[in-house]
Amino acid sequence: MAGQLKKALETAEALAYLHTAACMPIFHRDVKSSNIQLDHNYTAKVADFGVSRLAPMDQNQISTLVQGTFGYLDPEYFRTGHLTAKSDVYSFGIVLLELLTGEKPVSSERSHDDANLALYFTSHLKGNHLEEILEENVLREGSIEQLQDVAELAMKCLRLRGEKRPTMKNVV
Repeated sequence: MAGQLKKALETAEALAYLHTAACMPIFHRDVKSSNIQLDHNYTAKVADFGVSRLAPMDQNQISTLVQGTFGYLDPEYFRTGHLTAKSDVYSFGIVLLELLTGEKPVSSERSHDDANLALYFTSHLKGNHLEEILEENVLREGSIEQLQDVAELAMKCLRLRGEKRPTMKNVV
């Protein structure tokens, strides 16, 4: 596996570690493409933990002032103020769409109805037009069936209700 899909896997592994393997779960709270850095071996590293939160072992959500980056922010977290590991899953889903399409999470260059990448991607996926929106390099990384599976995984990450999203461990 190379390129964008490798970056996605390495990012998912890092977030899964933060959520489940760290001695105290950590919710990153600002998962976005600019917070994914590449080291000298081009291995993806999750960075910028400035707004991260430690999650007490006996709690699966934290009530907090909403922080994050527009376009990546979990709509459920935005609406309720309840931060969960699934908030990071949503943001990862947006990053995955960016990697697949080469598009920004919000763009005024797309039509008003398609300005939001998640909605834009969903409409193309439902219309069986996936190949039309995938970045050229991504099309060379796997078969269309494999890319369809990755696209469907991204859509699972973007479910509006956090409880319906997979865990980062399941994403990996």
